[in-house]
Amino acid sequence: MKQSFQKVLNKTKQLIIIGTKKNGFLSFSASLGAIALGLIVGLIVLLISNPAQAFNGFLTILAGGFSGGASGIGQVLYLATPIIMTGLSVGFAFKTGLFNIGTPGQFIVGAYVAIYIGVKWTFIPSSVLWIVALLGSALAGALWAFIPGILKAYRNVNEVISSIMMNYIGMYLVNYLIVQTVYDSAKNQTLPTNTFLPTLGLDKLFQGAGLNSGFFIAILCVAIIYIILNKTTFGYELKACGFNRDASRYAGINEKKSIVLSMVIAGALAGLGGGLLYLSSTGKYISVVDVLANEGFNGIPVALLGLSNPVGIFFAGIFIAYLTQGGFYMQRFDFVPEVINIIIAVIIYCSAFSLAFKNFFQNRRKKKEGEL
Repeated sequence: MKQSFQKVLNKTKQLIIIGTKKNGFLSFSASLGAIALGLIVGLIVLLISNPAQAFNGFLTILAGGFSGGASGIGQVLYLATPIIMTGLSVGFAFKTGLFNIGTPGQFIVGAYVAIYIGVKWTFIPSSVLWIVALLGSALAGALWAFIPGILKAYRNVNEVISSIMMNYIGMYLVNYLIVQTVYDSAKNQTLPTNTFLPTLGLDKLFQGAGLNSGFFIAILCVAIIYIILNKTTFGYELKACGFNRDASRYAGINEKKSIVLSMVIAGALAGLGGGLLYLSSTGKYISVVDVLANEGFNGIPVALLGLSNPVGIFFAGIFIAYLTQGGFYMQRFDFVPEVINIIIAVIIYCSAFSLAFKNFFQNRRKKKEGEL
């Protein structure tokens, strides 16, 4: 049985490696095509809304964070940090055959736990309090994703439906817990300074930006997820289960365990993203709201644009943050910042058709090979 399992596992590894190498360039070309088309549509929107300043505004978008010098660049990296984490969450689950649309709930639950630890756990030494708070945020996100994972593995409940339900449960639960536990209007209770992430001198290098060590933590997570998915037997088992649960079960892989672990890891990434954002000492405070966290939903298009590849997700997150910062500077040309949301939405929408671009390039290549 072990020999049979090893043969199937080795074959799966070979197929995954061959498929990745063969489609890597096509996938990259498809994403570039989606971005180009999205930018063209964005320019058309600017021309319709304000023809006189459309090109100046478009160039400002293309300049992105560079329009603000070092501060603008630092702000781009700060904005990219949480959406890289939620993008990793969605991308990791998708690589294993699951669609984790529960990132907003996991994100805000993780953020709340990080803040709760920072405010209430005063018995922890100040030098490690921020580390404990981040670990707590990751654990909270993992537990929040554990429920859809269990339902999917043992009752075959669609994870999209259960994740959406958990989003709203998480949002309203956090609303209640904020008022009951960490918010005291009489004391004006705020996070102690020793809970904030270390800046590592980045506040001096990028003055006026919110960049801190959280960005490097996001890079570390990208590297870890990449290694897990591409360099470990555990990662190959997860992907094999995503490709075909029945075949994986026949090969000796515990598909139920793989599904649960995939959702737990994805949830931990999203929860950690919440902790990284709200422990940044940038004036971003958790509050009672009736809308899901944008950072959680933004992870979905980031994963889509990055084709669920950890490295691609990293650059996609920076790209979306780059455009967002460019949109902020568009106010110089009588454009409201919300215009950039339209442009980003168009780019994201086009990226959803990256598979169509990919198939187009693939068919052209096959046609050329047939003509030779």
